[in-house]
Amino acid sequence: MVKVALMVTCINDALYPETGRAVVALLRRLGVDVEFPAAQTCCAQPMVNTGYLDEAVPVVRTFVDAFAGYDAIVTPSGSCAGSARHQHSLVAKRSGDAALQSAVEEVSPRVYELSEFLVDVLGVTDVGAYYPHTVTYHPTCHSLRMLGVGERPLQLLRAVRGLTLLELPGADQCCGFGGTFAVKNADTSIAMGTDKVRSVCGTGAEVLTAGDNSCLTHIGGLMTRQRAGVRAVHLAEILASTGSEPWGERR
Repeated sequence: MVKVALMVTCINDALYPETGRAVVALLRRLGVDVEFPAAQTCCAQPMVNTGYLDEAVPVVRTFVDAFAGYDAIVTPSGSCAGSARHQHSLVAKRSGDAALQSAVEEVSPRVYELSEFLVDVLGVTDVGAYYPHTVTYHPTCHSLRMLGVGERPLQLLRAVRGLTLLELPGADQCCGFGGTFAVKNADTSIAMGTDKVRSVCGTGAEVLTAGDNSCLTHIGGLMTRQRAGVRAVHLAEILASTGSEPWGERR
């Protein structure tokens, strides 16, 4: 039996616990016994992205300790999956700790963004979801460029009963969040987000979905302030919805 862990991420733990619960419900529905290692903390991405690689060393060490022994670590975040798969090795090498480098080499390749795990590991595109809404999908930068998830989220969405998937113009353009970029370059971030909102509203969709709640927070906040009438719902919540358990209706 495959031993699977949920890496819930900081933003979901703090602000969007329903996303983590949706991942667990979805995986259990598909026959996967997923565990939640309580020792997990941040993936260290904020530190790495702002140049604090030395400070990231104990965070990466905590990560590999928490997720050691699992065959797969599943996360509803292309951003955090990208950090674990690509940034942890940089931190470990900088530390000069051979044991940490070995542990990262062992754990990092086992980290999967949710759609990767469903399509590539489980071999599933129809997860038995029902979501009767018009939906458009924003491919977040790290999922698109760092992980290369490609069509996987779209394959999953197209198989959802009742869902009408609408193409998002300029989908590959950044929404402007970029973690600390939104803080350090607020005006540019807002301008980029406004362009993304314009594209989303132009589709006529009721719901905007993505694989990262960080980007959905940024775009969703702008849509709320503009009274756009479009909800931001994480991909996991749509895939977990069955009609009797409408996760994506809770926002």
